[in-house]
Amino acid sequence: MKKAYQDDPQKQEAARQRHFNIRLNVFFFSAFIIFTVIIVRLAILQFVDGPSLQAQESSLTVKKVPLPPTRGTIYDATGVKLAYSTPQQSLYITLLKDYSSTTGMSNRPEILAMAKKIANVFNTLGESKTEKVTADQIVDAMDLDSRLSGGYAPRRLKSGLTDREVAYFLEHKSEFPGVDVIEESVRNYDKDTVAVQAVGYIKKFKGASTSLDKYKQLRNMTPDDPGQQYTDNEDVGFDGLEYQYQDVLRGKNGYKSIPVDPRNMADGVAEVTPPEKGDDLHLNINKNIQLKTEQAIMDQLDWLHNHPVSGKYHPNAQTGFAVAMEVNTGKVVAMASMPDYDPNVWGSGGISPSDYEAIQNVYLNGTIRSFPSGQEGVHPESVVLMGSTIKPLSVMIGLNEGLFTTTTPYNDTGIAYFGKNNSASVRNSQGHAYGYLATPADAIRHSSNTFMVDMVGERMWKEFGDDGITLWDKYMKEFGLGVLTGVDLPNEYKGYREYVNKKETSLSRLAYASFGQQGKYTTMQLAQYASMLATRGKRMQPQLVDKITDANGNVVQQFKPKVLNTVTFKDSYWNEILKGMATDVHEAFNGFPYDFARKTGTSTQTIYGNGKKYDVDNGVFIAFAPRENPKLAVAVVIPEGGFGAYSAAPVARKIFDAYDYEYGLDGVPKKTLESQNQTSDKDAAKTDSKN
Repeated sequence: MKKAYQDDPQKQEAARQRHFNIRLNVFFFSAFIIFTVIIVRLAILQFVDGPSLQAQESSLTVKKVPLPPTRGTIYDATGVKLAYSTPQQSLYITLLKDYSSTTGMSNRPEILAMAKKIANVFNTLGESKTEKVTADQIVDAMDLDSRLSGGYAPRRLKSGLTDREVAYFLEHKSEFPGVDVIEESVRNYDKDTVAVQAVGYIKKFKGASTSLDKYKQLRNMTPDDPGQQYTDNEDVGFDGLEYQYQDVLRGKNGYKSIPVDPRNMADGVAEVTPPEKGDDLHLNINKNIQLKTEQAIMDQLDWLHNHPVSGKYHPNAQTGFAVAMEVNTGKVVAMASMPDYDPNVWGSGGISPSDYEAIQNVYLNGTIRSFPSGQEGVHPESVVLMGSTIKPLSVMIGLNEGLFTTTTPYNDTGIAYFGKNNSASVRNSQGHAYGYLATPADAIRHSSNTFMVDMVGERMWKEFGDDGITLWDKYMKEFGLGVLTGVDLPNEYKGYREYVNKKETSLSRLAYASFGQQGKYTTMQLAQYASMLATRGKRMQPQLVDKITDANGNVVQQFKPKVLNTVTFKDSYWNEILKGMATDVHEAFNGFPYDFARKTGTSTQTIYGNGKKYDVDNGVFIAFAPRENPKLAVAVVIPEGGFGAYSAAPVARKIFDAYDYEYGLDGVPKKTLESQNQTSDKDAAKTDSKN
């Protein structure tokens, strides 16, 4: 039967056809399934995964490397550059091959040869005074294993190239694949050291981002705009105006768009987007007034070391602080924290241990914060008790609270008793008894401690009890004492309010607060307070910056005077306290051509040294001039300087003279008159020669 089937050709053909059809159907079905899967997968890739894959492909193939911008310039009020950036040329390399120790060892010989050639160029054409560079050091800087940065990122091999080095690398560029000469900038500061603590200094972003919150946050951010990305080697403001206006001065990064291959290596020609220069600051600080202020402090410290005051020398008077502020605008024309230093030690964004040791007690701004003496507890810091400079305000509080009137007399015996069974007492300076004081103004003028204790501190306690502390605190803060002044600088100190310390009785705290022994405030706060007395109640915001301009000189922002708060008192009260601001400072202000309001202060502070307790006197002085239509308020603090009339007032006199010369306390700059007189003398001389 089987043989018959096999011999039948038709049946055999039919069987073959049937098998073929089955195989063909299987093939088409399989092809259908395969193409269906492919089509579905392609659809998923295109419509579902497409956008994310496209973004991923883009990020993998193009890397944007920031190019730091040139930092803006800081000018004084006359246009002098106080902080500015100058260009310097640096040598960078972008690795074009894999030179890693894992997969790129076969390429190592060529990069090692290049490193040797680069080192030879540095040693031959670089500065002769610098140490010789080895090829190994160049290789380390190349970061061949990409431990410090991605393979595509440029590595800096040297900054501050000489002209000969620049010329060589540009002329022999083909011999150094991936090597580029890049222009960077270095920060410079006026060699005359003008208001250096106010201007501030810079550090590298890498170091700054480990210590300041602002930069910590920036490091952890991934900005949408690559122009806002920071680099480790970028200079950033770390203190003063450099920090306060970092976002203004910085400008905007440029960047290189570098194609990279799957190995994260540069592959192709980079496109460059140039950086945008930072904006410029124009300060209210006048270099001429500032330098005279700084010199006045240093001269006065030297004088205190060599001349006795009331039979005493003051060898420990080592620091001084001064602020001069226009009363109607809040413009700060001088801010001196002395001694100062040359901020160019920070010019490279870093500082050597020896340089830091030399400046560690002078680089902070003692006019707005605690300035360390270097011997904590042994010598006072920059924030001292305000002493008798509080007395105009103390009398104002007494008048406004009805504790006495403008005609209330007082018999000053030289001592005031208070407390249980009069167990506590306060004396006037040097034990003076001023006798009959007809008005509160006389008490201010003579600087009577006993009046303040009897008529203000004790009466306030009797009237308000413990609530007297709260009331006192309210007045202090209204006059800017114990609150921030609003000055455009970082790290401002609010001051220290000892009168809120409940270790002492309310009566004791009010008694000592009434003559300035319960509150420590900054020189900036004292200047704002003096300005508030001058304006009869307007607390102006101190302003260091007048305007911001762009790289083309266009004004980006103009700062206007800002009133922070106002207080309102009767004119008779203002007249009374201002009449009292006439403390005898004839020696310091002999020949001063203006009537002016002033108050000296001598705050006593307890310090410790050699296991003993000492009381030292700090010199404090506030003033404004002229008395009518005032223009300028000044505050000066000389820790351990003794009486304010002898230690601080002479500094203030020189500041007023400097302002009068530059701007005119009466509105007429004396330098203009001097110039006119010189012109007149020359004209007269020419006329005489002709005759």
